[in-house]
Amino acid sequence: MKKFIETIKNIWSIEDLRSRILTTLLLVLIYRVGSYIALPGIDANSLGMGEFANKSEKGILGLFNMFAGGSFSRASIFALGIMPYISASIAIQLLTIAVPYFQKLQKEGESGRKKINQYTRILTVIVTGLQASAYVAFLRQQSAGSIIPEYGAAFFWLTTTVVLTAGTLFVMWLGEKITDKGIGNGTSIIIMVGILARLPQAIIQEFSSRNAQSNGGAMLFLIELAVFVLITIGLILLVQGTRKIPVNYAKRIVGNKQFGGVRQFIPLKVNAAGVMPIIFAQAIMFIPATAIGFATDSNSGFIRIFSDHTNGWYNLIYAVLVIVFTYFYTALIFNPTQMADEMKRNNGFVPGVKPGQATADYIGAVMDRITLPGAFFLAMVGILPGVAAAVNINSNFATFFGGTSLLIMVGVILDTLQQIESQLLMRHYDGLMSTGRIKGRTAPANV
Repeated sequence: MKKFIETIKNIWSIEDLRSRILTTLLLVLIYRVGSYIALPGIDANSLGMGEFANKSEKGILGLFNMFAGGSFSRASIFALGIMPYISASIAIQLLTIAVPYFQKLQKEGESGRKKINQYTRILTVIVTGLQASAYVAFLRQQSAGSIIPEYGAAFFWLTTTVVLTAGTLFVMWLGEKITDKGIGNGTSIIIMVGILARLPQAIIQEFSSRNAQSNGGAMLFLIELAVFVLITIGLILLVQGTRKIPVNYAKRIVGNKQFGGVRQFIPLKVNAAGVMPIIFAQAIMFIPATAIGFATDSNSGFIRIFSDHTNGWYNLIYAVLVIVFTYFYTALIFNPTQMADEMKRNNGFVPGVKPGQATADYIGAVMDRITLPGAFFLAMVGILPGVAAAVNINSNFATFFGGTSLLIMVGVILDTLQQIESQLLMRHYDGLMSTGRIKGRTAPANV
């Protein structure tokens, strides 16, 4: 406890770090306040008691609601959250790989990055407009009694679409400001805060439901908490796990100084793709559910598979997609040939392996081997919420037993703590931990 208090004092004594933390907390508070402001033309009191609130807390829509921090079920001005921006960012990121024009922009440095950001914002407006229209149709279908009669259908659609689009753009701006003026990646922090805000309520609901049972409900709740902690520990190991490849650098003398002659390591992450495979797989699974299930209650055949995340076929397809996208995204962001060429230019070599293409093949083979268990573990993490819901755990609490929610929470918290620790070490203070430095994570900036 004394070490913890001393660390807090050190953090507070650094003016720049204190300012960044306070700015982050202020912008997060603005986001959370906005998530409780209802859309114009909506009676928030009657909305909370209707079918809309019940349906938006379950199944696929429950996942939408989780990423929006509960704003989806409250018909808030931030109901769509920052997910349209994430979708647009992923689309643009894929275009930079597949389309030569975007590849050229990516190589132009700061000017190209500004143009890519501009295209991302334009695509965000388009995606938000489409999702806002679908959300209006869902509102009118499920909660017609909550819409104030004075708002005509056309006027309600127009105002709601404009407000939801403006809300998503404002949340996007908050994320950029947190990244620029605060601590950590703003987009990731906004998603994490929205998810984390629902955890206390989910735990209370699960405790209440288990406590009402007479046949050992309290013991089952304790077992669930223990499993939750074990899954969290496993995710920390997944995020921080690395395979180190030794690299020797040949000695060379320049003037009177000697360079090289040291042994270093290339850390290859077990989960180099981060949370992106789960997001990609979930986006694919959302397409049929959004196109069909957003406006229908059918529970038959094809629709049921993609609208019920406790369904066995849903989890099997989802797990396969996660594994496929893990290898796909790792191949996109990991270039062993470039690493081998850089090592060769710096007179570095892997012991027992020839420089050049042989080194690239060796690094690629090692990466493929460590990606396999990482992909299977990531797939298992992805289907855990569905498994938890299938064994009668409260649907809200089940979403925290793995999947994107818990992985984002673990990754973002580790990343933010690592940035705080870097600020402390840079100013010659002790780090946050006495047993070693926090490794954080290596993930795309969009998540």
